[in-house]
Amino acid sequence: MKDELTKRRLEDLAQKSYKGNHYTFTSFLTEAELSEFYEIKHISPSDYTVFGGRPDAERVMIRFGNPEEFGYTEEFPLKCVIIEPISKKFAEALTHRDFLGCLMNLGIKRSEIGDIIVEEKAAYVFCTDKMADYICSEITRVRHTVVSCSITENLPSETQSQRTELEIQAASERIDGVISKVFRISRSGCSELFREKKIFVNGRGCENSSYILKENDKVSVRGFGKFIYICTGGTTRKGNRILKIEKF
Repeated sequence: MKDELTKRRLEDLAQKSYKGNHYTFTSFLTEAELSEFYEIKHISPSDYTVFGGRPDAERVMIRFGNPEEFGYTEEFPLKCVIIEPISKKFAEALTHRDFLGCLMNLGIKRSEIGDIIVEEKAAYVFCTDKMADYICSEITRVRHTVVSCSITENLPSETQSQRTELEIQAASERIDGVISKVFRISRSGCSELFREKKIFVNGRGCENSSYILKENDKVSVRGFGKFIYICTGGTTRKGNRILKIEKF
């Protein structure tokens, strides 16, 4: 039922954009919600844009509308707030959970908050533009650390996904075998992840453990991380494939 409600809500926003000849926006969507959207067959890719404030964002918004038809472009209603300690010397080692908990204690809905990127003792928080000023005015402390908040457009390189190139050996490009090698998960553990619908390929939920990866497929394994399958770089003497991966 929840999946159908998500699809219906997204379809309504797409229809409002089409009939009203103006842009409409979602709040921040989870990977699972985005996957539900991709299952809606009648919405053309030219009629929407997906963005979360940074490349490879986990939580994203959808903007419905076609710039060519409308004759103009409207920016996504999101901003980035940096939360940083007043004195880094005496600041605690704050985590993603600390910053998220502080935001949730303000009564902010999770859908109003996008990715939270923690860099040293500070955090870059992507949020809806209507929440940015509220966050800046209300947050003065995270745990025991006194902080300041401000809206920023200058994002450090750490807010971009840090990728590591690696090569693995697998019997084939079959997704369960590759996931097992990349994250060092047993085959039975992989099967459980598929049953729990925690595997996504290019933003779409994947329940087919025998899916053969294609070049540049982006795979997300909830709770473990993401990787991009680049290509096959040959075979070993035992006949295994040498697969090139970018993990992040």
